[in-house]
Order: sequence, then structure tokens, then C-alpha cells
Amino acid sequence: MSIIEEINQLKKERNALVLAHYYQEGEIQDIADFCGDSYFLAKKGQESDADVILLAGVTFMAESVKILSPNKTVLVPDMKAGCSLVFESPYENYLQWRKDNPEAIAMTYINSSADVKSISDVICTSSNAEKIVNSIPTDRKILFGPDKNLGRYLAIKLKREMDFWDGTCEVHVLFSHKKLFEVKQEHPDALVIAHPECSEAVLEHADVIGSTSRLLSEVENNKKYKKFIVATETGIFHQMKKLRPDAELIQAPVTNHCACNDCPYMKLNSLEKIRNALRDLEPQVSVDENIRKKAALSLQRMMDISNDKKVAWPQQFEL
Repeated sequence: MSIIEEINQLKKERNALVLAHYYQEGEIQDIADFCGDSYFLAKKGQESDADVILLAGVTFMAESVKILSPNKTVLVPDMKAGCSLVFESPYENYLQWRKDNPEAIAMTYINSSADVKSISDVICTSSNAEKIVNSIPTDRKILFGPDKNLGRYLAIKLKREMDFWDGTCEVHVLFSHKKLFEVKQEHPDALVIAHPECSEAVLEHADVIGSTSRLLSEVENNKKYKKFIVATETGIFHQMKKLRPDAELIQAPVTNHCACNDCPYMKLNSLEKIRNALRDLEPQVSVDENIRKKAALSLQRMMDISNDKKVAWPQQFEL
């Protein structure tokens, strides 16, 4: 059997669901049951009746599925698939930030550890962040972390005061606003689309700013343009090309000549590792039950707000 046939057979034997983020290699996206952004994958994992869920992305995404679905076996192809935002927001430091601002609402990007989620009031993704901010009472201070670029974008657009954690995505910060300006001059007929994790200087050149799913939708539905300059991780090009084979996609330039707009952690995954994980039921993602229960509250608030449900906000942080 081919490796794809092996994976499909193992999915049936294990009653397994395979979820893949848009930043995965195209061949991984093609064998997945669902592809999407962080919010979509968390939702699909929570809704699924599968006994086993394999998440091809990075480990914090799989942790979110496990937090919301503790009775399911949650697998990742490679446990080393981390995230710079997770590394830059260690629990003890984040906890001190919370203690220093006990009356604030801690709105934490999903690109964070389970431990950090457990001391947050609400989680967000780039696709639902605006809705989450708008649900928070205007008289409450907002702590936003760990991505300061996303936080700054939201604060400016929604005119909300926030305190930012000093973290960034190591891929998105490498896009060069100077080189992007030059590329725009070379392609005046192109639409510039960018992820809000990019720097403020890059976002100033963007015509459309949004999550991976928002950028994908723009390419699919905006028929006025046949050329797009894309400032996000290259994995999204696979779906964009499927939806708009007539469009020319230009990768926004980075600060040097390396392929730094590929997330090194996302690219650790492979078909072989997916096959092995389904076969061996390893590596499994686990979350301490006390941490999971606390983190589930902040994740469920995100889910509820995204589904237009009212939520209650704590008046003060308590560990």
C-alpha cells in the first residue's frame, strides 16, 4: 500500500479524525478530513465523535482539542512542533503579569500553552479576536498576549486600550515593509493581504488584514483581482491555488534571502509521522486535569462568544 492508503486504513481502524492547519505542506492538507485555522480546528475537534484525533499543526493546537475533549485520544505527528509565541510567554512570567493587574481581563491568543490558558479569562484566534474584544465591557482593562502585533492591530482598529505582552511570531515579523513597498510598485495591479501577526509597518501596506481563513476567502471571492501579494506563512498557498488557479500569488518578501516565511515547526510534520502516530497512538498530548479544567473555562468562553452567547466575566483574578 502507498503511505496515503495506509493512513486511510488506519483512520478507519482507529475511528480517527485528521485535522490539518493551513500552514502544513500540501500533501498533508490533502489527506486531512478538515483543514482550517486554529479556531476551526478546535471547533471540529470538540464536535467530532471520533475516538482519536490527530492534529497536524503545532502542539498548542492539539492541547486545545484535548482541553475541550479530555476523553479523546489526541495525537500530534511530532511533539517538537512548538511555537515561538509559546516559548516567549512562560507561565511564571505570565502569572506575575496577571497578579500585577488583578482587575483586568486577560485575553490570550490561542498560540499559548495550556498552563497560560489556565490563568486567562478568554482565548481568541485571529479570526474571532475582534468579536471577543467587543464582548468585553469597555470599563475593563484588557491584558492582551502573547502576540503584541495582533494586540496592537486590534487596539487601533477597535479603539480599545490594552496592555500587551512582548511576544511575536518569528515567521510573521520577518516580512520586510521596505521590500513589500518595492514589490507593490512592481505589481500595482496586485492586492496586498496580510496576517495581523505581521509588524505594524507591514500592515500599513496591506489592503486586507485578517486570519488565514479570512485571507483565503479574499483570494477565493475577490474576482476583481487576479494578482495577490500574500504576507503570511507559505502553506496557505496550497488552498489558494486550489480555489483560484487563475490567480497569481506573490509571496511578500522577508528581510533576507532565506525561506524564513516557512514556519519551521509546522514543517516538522510529514506523512510518515502521521502514519506512525496513527499506527502507534503516539505521541499523545496530555494536559494535567487541574490545568485542563481551568483552561477549558477560557476556551469555552471563546466558543460561546463566537456563537453569540453571553458570558460572565470574573471581577478579579484568582489563582
